[in-house]
Amino acid sequence: FDLERGPMIRLTLLRVSDAEHASVLTAHHIATDGWSMPLVYGDLLAFYEAFHEGRSLALPEPPLRYADYAAWQRERLQGDALEAQVRYWRELLQGAPALELPTDRPRPATASNRGRAYHLRLDDALAARVRETCRQQAATMNMVLLAAFAELLRRWSGQDDLVVGTLLGSRARPELEPIVGMFVNTAALRLRLPADATFRDAVAVTRRAVLDASRHQDLPFEKLVDEMGVPRDLSRHPVFQVLYFHQPNFAAQAAGPDDGDARPPALPMRPVDPENAGGLVDTGAAKFDLQLTTLETYAGVGGTIEYATDLFEDETIERMARHFVTLLRAAVDRPDAPLATLGMMADTERAAVLAMGTGPERRYEDDTLHALFARQAARTPGAGALAFEGRTMTYAELDARTNQLAHRLRRLGVGPEARVGVCMERGMEMVVALLGVLKAGGAYVPLDPEYPRERLAYMLADAAVPVLLTQPHLADVLPQHGAQTLAIDPAFAAIDGEPREAPADVISPAQLAYVIYTSGSTGNPKGAMNAHRGVVNRLRWMQDEYALAAGDVVLQKTPFSFDVSVWEFFWPLITGARLVLARPGGHRDPAYLAELIEREGVTTLHFVPSMLAAFVDAAPAERCATLTRVVCSGEALPEELAQRFQARMDAAGNGRVRLHNLYGPTEAAVDVTYWPCEPGVGGPIPIGRPVANTRILVLDGRGAPAPVGVPGELHIGGVQVGRGYLGRPALTAEKFVPDPFGEPGARMYRTGDR
Repeated sequence: FDLERGPMIRLTLLRVSDAEHASVLTAHHIATDGWSMPLVYGDLLAFYEAFHEGRSLALPEPPLRYADYAAWQRERLQGDALEAQVRYWRELLQGAPALELPTDRPRPATASNRGRAYHLRLDDALAARVRETCRQQAATMNMVLLAAFAELLRRWSGQDDLVVGTLLGSRARPELEPIVGMFVNTAALRLRLPADATFRDAVAVTRRAVLDASRHQDLPFEKLVDEMGVPRDLSRHPVFQVLYFHQPNFAAQAAGPDDGDARPPALPMRPVDPENAGGLVDTGAAKFDLQLTTLETYAGVGGTIEYATDLFEDETIERMARHFVTLLRAAVDRPDAPLATLGMMADTERAAVLAMGTGPERRYEDDTLHALFARQAARTPGAGALAFEGRTMTYAELDARTNQLAHRLRRLGVGPEARVGVCMERGMEMVVALLGVLKAGGAYVPLDPEYPRERLAYMLADAAVPVLLTQPHLADVLPQHGAQTLAIDPAFAAIDGEPREAPADVISPAQLAYVIYTSGSTGNPKGAMNAHRGVVNRLRWMQDEYALAAGDVVLQKTPFSFDVSVWEFFWPLITGARLVLARPGGHRDPAYLAELIEREGVTTLHFVPSMLAAFVDAAPAERCATLTRVVCSGEALPEELAQRFQARMDAAGNGRVRLHNLYGPTEAAVDVTYWPCEPGVGGPIPIGRPVANTRILVLDGRGAPAPVGVPGELHIGGVQVGRGYLGRPALTAEKFVPDPFGEPGARMYRTGDR
């Protein structure tokens, strides 16, 4: 359209056959609106009737023209009237948040306005139920459908406070009804609902919002944006990014009533309904991030979702359309039920989402960590188990030392569920201490000697450990405490006279294995409790997935106050591999780590991504030729870093090494998801799929499974969920909640991760 010269309305006639033609009316919105369409076609039919009958026709002069309306509107919106309108909209929109829908692609700095559309239809039964709801609540179809659409937006965005744009007709005076022109104004509706609202409440709130906006619609939207000083942003529409509009059956008005008149019309007409088949249409443009237009036609009630292809994939919008129809059906069938109980996924989609988050079911034998180690020691007594700074231990030697410590701890009163503090530097004494505590029946509590004394004092008091294992040279590090202290030196003199045979096993897999304190970034540190059963499940899954063999060498370098250390310590020792311990502080030195990897033939080790980046940049890759698997966890793994690591290894001739991304909180037995980083495969690196006997659920704010692509809070279910927080029953109840998807009595952990 050329806005300086026009025309703003043009008509094209297409010959389909000798007896059938199609008219295509193309109109710029500056000149017409939905109400204008039947007026234009009414005039067209009148002229054709006259032409058909061979007579001339002069249409009556309208009492007003659009220019008269424009002048009246401009004159009226001044002074107090203008200020009252501006005040209403400014107060309504004060503090309103932007609607942030999940998008498939990042928002570009400048919107291209490229778009597509998806057509949907309501079946006759659903359309009838919508009309019945309209009658029951004295609401228009516009209000009922908008209430359902707003609830869909709440589910997809996770926001309860929404601003949605709409279009309002402004032909408030009878003399404006026969005029062709643009009498539609854009308005912003703010739709807020309490948490326990029903769909009936939602319709009432929407009805009130639409009526209030209609009473204050004289202010043009462009003027509102200027008056409110909304900063302009080339990436998005101002004030709102999603628009809803309902269009009544104007086509029926154009064709005229079906009154059974015996005289057939000169030009029988029926609308072409391109939405009848449904599906995607390449419209080429989108005015907003998202726009839903619902309409009534001869074929029934349908709609069109117009969307910006800068942001959304076709599959996402198809899924959204299905959710809208499913949610609408549930809402009109159960208008008095809380909105939170209304599903928007069909049963098949919901089942698929739950299946996606369910790890493989494996029947692992119930066991404890120390029992698995003892059996491995019996199988390979002479094999190397430990190496540290030139010292070594066989499996038999390690088994004997841990048995001796277990006997001593038993005599100090350690038994099932007893917590034993371990404040040691990395070394053989630490490994003996951890296994010895487990064999005694206790649960170990790591106390990093590098922690500040105040933090150690808090953890000792909070854990209330009756026994504390340490090393002679750390006596000055420890704060005052009331625990019995046992200092273990490199010669193990303190336990040398104890029996070397295993004490009677007194605990079950359901009992506590360790209490590891979280970082305490929000308040005091919290002791996360995990039982043997969950940790054993995690290690057996890891062995199934990565198959550690007797020839493998695992480097233990993670501070034992972090739960990654659990698999570093115990995975090699229950599979017959060799465990190499980095010197204290060595985990921070890339050059030392590279030298240790080369000297000890390390095949398997762990990095947090930030340390992996330092290692890749500083360590000579050629010294890492023995590596076959590197595990990352603890932070998001950047795609660029994974590619850089693989490129360095490939360049050094070690193309067989593989990088694995794992995720898991301390509250759920180390890791709960995994993802193999395949060489040459690009794209963001996800946290991956659930490990065996574990369930990963993304739940919305209502506790329902979120559909694919919709953000929610990550919840963990299954055998690896920990017991909770030591001495924090209220916090445990808040974070370890009933699991409606698991066995009766099961709990799932709310991670707080989105």
